[in-house]
Order: sequence, then structure tokens, then C-alpha cells
Amino acid sequence: MLEEVKHVILVLSGKGGVGKSTVSTQLALTLKEKGFKVGLLDIDLCGPSVPYLLNLEDQNIHQGSGHWIPVYLDNEKRLAVMSIGFLLKSRNDAVVWRGPKKTSMIKQFLEDVYWQDLDYLIIDTPPGTSDEHITVMENLRNVPQCSAIIVTTPQQVAIEDVRKEITFCRKTGIPIMGLIENMSGYECPTCSECTNIFSTGGGKSLAEISKIKFLGSIPIDPRIGALAGKGVAAVKELPDCTTSKVFNDLINHLPHTTANGS
Repeated sequence: MLEEVKHVILVLSGKGGVGKSTVSTQLALTLKEKGFKVGLLDIDLCGPSVPYLLNLEDQNIHQGSGHWIPVYLDNEKRLAVMSIGFLLKSRNDAVVWRGPKKTSMIKQFLEDVYWQDLDYLIIDTPPGTSDEHITVMENLRNVPQCSAIIVTTPQQVAIEDVRKEITFCRKTGIPIMGLIENMSGYECPTCSECTNIFSTGGGKSLAEISKIKFLGSIPIDPRIGALAGKGVAAVKELPDCTTSKVFNDLINHLPHTTANGS
């Protein structure tokens, strides 16, 4: 049920642990703060973290007439969320499924959720280029308003895996909006000095080599980490931090939509 969705944004990475879910949730929250109507779809079936990050773990999905009703973060229904995490009894439950069952669930998420009129649908994906990604690409092939944001960390081992994700997007015909380097140094919450505890610049170099837009560097900031599980936007709680500046700039790179309209 994507007919009323103006823009679909996939958040991808070939590497696990680079912060895709944090980027996805903060992007969705930032758009909500800007007045847009947003959907956030978590298709990481084996490691759904969006319900925790948005403080929605106790919420349940409801059935409508032939479709699923997403969980809403706010009373104004400006941020709709769907995740397999809402279907599990406990965060400790494991999803032990083979490919065909994963494929079926993702198709249901894409076809049977009643998103209604959305400015943006953000899709948080698992790492890799396997069943989940192929299913998403097949179902979005005829959705012209779809594009991808690639997330990496600065280390070489992450860069090599993310390079494969870029190749995957190009082979499947999904336009790449740009690349974000996450965990780009440690930013002191007291003095704002940034220390490059891993390395830095790997994401920007990969973007240049791959000829895609570099969307910014997000440092490790303990204040941002403390927002996990609260469902609040960094741009609202910490408007002057580097992370908030990156997400505010990122909004300017998104496909154009004005709040409450196209």
C-alpha cells in the first residue's frame, strides 16, 4: 500500500553494526520535527531495534479490513512505525526463519500496511545483499520515488563491505542519494573536541571513488547514545551538536517535498 507514499528512502549498508537503525530513526524523527508525515519500516527481521529506539516496545499492531495498522509514535500520527518487533512477545525471542518465510513477511510489510498519505517512508534494512534486500528491490522496482542512503563507518573493513552494497544498488537499479560516515571519531560532550578513535575520512573517500554524494560525518556522541530508547529527535534535544547539524543538512538532500504537501 505505497500508492500514497510520495518518497521511499532505503537505509542500507553491507556491514552490520554501523548504525543504520540509529540513522533511520533519527532521520524519521528529524522529518517529523520539520512537519512531515513519515513512516518507518523496520525489515531487520532477526534484529529489530526500531521499537526499542523509539520507546514503542509495548505497542501492538492492529488489523484493519484486509490490512495492518502501523504503530504511531505521536497523537498527531505524524510518525507511523512497523516492525516484526511488535509481533514478538519478548525482545529476547529469536526469529529463526529460512529465506521463503522472510520473503513472505517483507512482502506483507510492503503490501499490506496501511500507511495512508506519507511524505516519506524510511526503510531500515539488515546488513548484506541477500533475501531481504532482493525482496525489497523486487517490490519497489516499479516505485519511481525510491532512493537509497548508504551508511558506513570509517574503518577499512567496513568500507570494503559497503562498497559491495553500492554495487548491489547499481545492479538492481536503485538510485543512491548519498553516503553517510557514522561513528566518525568521538566527540567530547563537554568541549566538543573530536578524537578519531577508529580512523576518519574513509566514507568520504569511498563516496568520491564511487562518484556518489557524501552526506556528512556523524561522530560518536554519548549524548546521542543517551537518546536511544526515548523516541526523541536529536535536532530537538541537542540542536547545536554535530549530529543534529548533519541531519538538518541531510533533509536538504532529500527528494523535494514540502511539509503537508508535495
